[in-house]
Amino acid sequence: MDSQLLQYVPVLILLLVAVGFAAGTLVVSVLAGKSGRRTKVKDSPYECGMLPEGEGSARLSVKFFLVGLLFVLFDIEVVFMYPWAVTYRELLKTDAALVLGGMLTFLGILFVGYLYALKKKAFEWRS
Repeated sequence: MDSQLLQYVPVLILLLVAVGFAAGTLVVSVLAGKSGRRTKVKDSPYECGMLPEGEGSARLSVKFFLVGLLFVLFDIEVVFMYPWAVTYRELLKTDAALVLGGMLTFLGILFVGYLYALKKKAFEWRS
């Protein structure tokens, strides 16, 4: 029993080193951060020696990010369809109706999600 517990000593040492490193890094950053004083000039953005004009970045509508997330969601569909398409002939030997039915169900659910997104006008980010 004692030999099994001794096997965890390196893990415990690694955990202590990791926690110590994280705490030490935070302490050093706080101490070093107090020595440097921030001024308004230091905090202003630098644009090739010119005075900055306007905001640093334009604000985008939330719908723009929603379109991006929907793109990723429907792009993931290909990740699931590719292995299925590669092994389709081998899968047909076992149970053809189940294999095709499973993929058609998957595509049907995705299509319903696509129609829902169209109905909610999620693909139009311009107001």
